[in-house]
Amino acid sequence: MDAGTTGGFERDASRVSREFWPKLKKVARSIPFAEDAVAAYYCAFDRETPLHVRATLIGALAYFVLPVDAVPDFLPLVGFADDASILAAAIANVRMHMTDRHRDAARRALADDADVA
Repeated sequence: MDAGTTGGFERDASRVSREFWPKLKKVARSIPFAEDAVAAYYCAFDRETPLHVRATLIGALAYFVLPVDAVPDFLPLVGFADDASILAAAIANVRMHMTDRHRDAARRALADDADVA
């Protein structure tokens, strides 16, 4: 990554770190991809994950937390379709880097926090 790209990555990572959990708590019950989103979050912030994988996941998660996107999230049934598609595409590209540890942590986070699941 060059200096310009690194700044964007750091800005997006900071936004995801700040806004992911509050957004997830609001919508977890209404999205079928909550576990994938949380596993992607853990993978993206795992220092052992390669930088290009982290950047891919941070980009997808940043789209999830953005207040404005292609399909407004408040629309019933279709509101999170674009978020799910982007996250699914990102995960498909980096699946081999998402470990059982990330998925187990996601399941625990969703099970442990009644406000999330």
